[in-house]
Amino acid sequence: MEELTFGTMIAVFEEMFGRGLFWALVVAGVAVTAAYIYVLVRDRSLSMRKYLVAQIAMPFGAVAAVMFVLAITNSHLRDLGGPVDLIVFLGIAVMGAIGAAILVYTVQSLIRRSNVV
Repeated sequence: MEELTFGTMIAVFEEMFGRGLFWALVVAGVAVTAAYIYVLVRDRSLSMRKYLVAQIAMPFGAVAAVMFVLAITNSHLRDLGGPVDLIVFLGIAVMGAIGAAILVYTVQSLIRRSNVV
């Protein structure tokens, strides 16, 4: 891997997760993002109550993302080799936390619409 290109990253992720799971995750991410944008445009404002519940879900999303990656890659926390591995796992945790918050906020907004006009 001499160059870090977009195609190389896709190939690495397909190898790590498997082609089907990787593309299913991409489709799920695009669908949740589209639903979140739809909710923001529809409501024209953020509901602080829904936002608080979404923030409460963030630690669970971080832990779930790390556990998911450990399970898929057949690794353990004892396999962490250095600072780069720790930085990668922190990045995974942050992305899982953000994803959980967006997912929870979106689901709440789609289930019960806010009364903001």
